[in-house]
Amino acid sequence: MNGDTLKSSEFSGSATEVARQISLLDPDYRTRLMASGFEPRKLLQLAGTIDGSADAAARREARNRVDGEVRAPLPEEILSAPMPDSPDERQLAAIGEAAIRRGELAFCVMAGGMATRMGGVVKALVEAFDGHTFLDLRLAENATVSARAGRPVPLWLMTSDATDGPIRAELGKKKAPAHVKTFTQDLSLRLTPEGHLFIGADGLPSAHATGHGDLPDALRRSGLLTRFRAEGGRYVWIANLDNLGASIDPAILGAFIATDKEMMVEVCDKVKGDRGGIPVHARGRLQVLEEFRLPKTFDASSVTVFNTNTFLVRASALEDTQIAWTYFEVEKKVEGKLAIQFERLLQELTAAVPAAYMRVPRDDDASRFLPVKDNEELEARRSTIESVARKRGMVPAGKTA
Repeated sequence: MNGDTLKSSEFSGSATEVARQISLLDPDYRTRLMASGFEPRKLLQLAGTIDGSADAAARREARNRVDGEVRAPLPEEILSAPMPDSPDERQLAAIGEAAIRRGELAFCVMAGGMATRMGGVVKALVEAFDGHTFLDLRLAENATVSARAGRPVPLWLMTSDATDGPIRAELGKKKAPAHVKTFTQDLSLRLTPEGHLFIGADGLPSAHATGHGDLPDALRRSGLLTRFRAEGGRYVWIANLDNLGASIDPAILGAFIATDKEMMVEVCDKVKGDRGGIPVHARGRLQVLEEFRLPKTFDASSVTVFNTNTFLVRASALEDTQIAWTYFEVEKKVEGKLAIQFERLLQELTAAVPAAYMRVPRDDDASRFLPVKDNEELEARRSTIESVARKRGMVPAGKTA
């Protein structure tokens, strides 16, 4: 697979059995895995670290937490989004608008995962309000931005094995323009707590998407990034498909262009109950770390902002940077049984390249952070989502009721 012939004799421990199981996979199943960037040797390496007799929690702690000093960022290290209608905003917006008109921006939305949080419906096809799906709204946003720029602004959707078919079918049904493209994130196989392949009720190894950290590799594999750069593309805006607050803002793009950084992370003020990645100084760089990666002695509440999972990245850095990805061990319940899967996080880009951080609003029509994890959160945010979508030109033409 992937040009290699796996021999169980090459490996030791639990990886030996996994290598044997992979070698016996049905050819059609192998093809499906290979098309989504499956790396069998990486899985074998990770399987070799699992000892079913060991303390799994301690193993994850050792694998996931960073060592060394960790400290909070200084206040001046967090930029503030330009105030609306201020001279600063107008100046930065002019920079951003010029870049968009020159074809230097692509917008990339993450629409992958396992399609399990919205009642089994692919989130892109869930109705956000008034019959408009999240995909409808992203397509309308792109049409608005492209019209203002006087040229197509590339829209890329990172799908997964679970979401690619339905999203591609919907794009075809809606006759999406040629500059709207899809590419698939990686696929891997779950393991048992003993480190063997997890076999599902269908008799096949249980596959899973390996996290939004797949994006750089998957985008490189697609060829979209290479072609974009060859045509003069310079910046890629990355956001979750469902976070409609994360729309294209020329002033924020202009602010990023004005920095000397390779990427910029949108952060927002924490409110009660927020948990997620926060910017901290660790291992010689200001980077985003999830709380489960922080030393137990570090007080996460000392950092008052957190990552919204929206990033601006220079296309050259996204394509060329070599990243030593961390694969995080995650426990899942699958078909009522415990399974282990390994995932990576896109914010680990901040460990590889210098990043700027910008505090953005999260309230009312100005919000740039409106995540929708599940149906309950959608109901709670629906009215704000509609207000933001209408204000920012996200409602499909002819459907303004």
